[in-house]
Amino acid sequence: MASPAAVRIVEVGPRDGLQNEPGTVPLLAKVALIEALAEAGLKDIEAGSFVSPKWVPQMADTIEVLAALKRRPGVRYSVLTPNLKGLEQALAAGIEEVAVFAAASEAFSQKNINCTIAESLERFVPVLDIARANGVAVRGYVSCVLGCPYQGEVPVAKVVEVSQALVAMGCYEVSLGDTIGVGTPGKAKAMAKAVADQIGLQRTALHFHDTYGQALANVLACLDLGIASLDSAVAGLGGCPYAKGASGNLATEDLVYMLDGLGVATGVDLDRLAAAGRAITGALGRPSASKAARALAAKAG
Repeated sequence: MASPAAVRIVEVGPRDGLQNEPGTVPLLAKVALIEALAEAGLKDIEAGSFVSPKWVPQMADTIEVLAALKRRPGVRYSVLTPNLKGLEQALAAGIEEVAVFAAASEAFSQKNINCTIAESLERFVPVLDIARANGVAVRGYVSCVLGCPYQGEVPVAKVVEVSQALVAMGCYEVSLGDTIGVGTPGKAKAMAKAVADQIGLQRTALHFHDTYGQALANVLACLDLGIASLDSAVAGLGGCPYAKGASGNLATEDLVYMLDGLGVATGVDLDRLAAAGRAITGALGRPSASKAARALAAKAG
């Protein structure tokens, strides 16, 4: 199958990218980032999460961030809601989409959320029921699809099983996350195909971390399958607090640069996107992890 003519990019920088920052990220910097991403043409932006501030202090001000945003027509702002309390907060904030997350690794599930995979899925049933009743879309995430920091190899069959469970309970799409970034193109493509064969291409999304520099190669390998929903984070922000040494997400700038070169439409203005990345990394006091963004900055300077 040929690459899709267009893809949907889900920008996860404001949530997955910022949740592991060691210092406090100012509220205004978060709001400015989200608005700049929308200005660059991104239509799906993960704006925050309603999780316990004890565990993820960087997301404690999500309600304030959402209240301060100038919402743009045609842009969908989503939040992570692991439980009913989180969903209630999301509904009160007028959110149109929420996300739930499970792991394909039992060891990771226990370390991350202190329960088995089956227990975590059971907890989501009332969340999805109430979300649907309120007209809110639900996206599912599966962690550790290509490896786990605690158990190592993760069987593809388990990734398929968890993905099917999320779709069965009502998730419109499942994002397959290489949480520690150990995947390589052949394994990534085989895993993504196994899942897509069961839940459908239109319900399959990819979320690759770039720990070993393989994220773009993994996306390229999976584009041939026809998968057209891709997660990334501006400036390569992010990591995983439960995966020691895991670096950031695939940088949105690098992804857009590659897709532009392939003639795959994204609807994203690369220059504006790079400017958004420069602003947030400036606020964080460090350089961008995006090679495309650094090249563009050098060319302009």
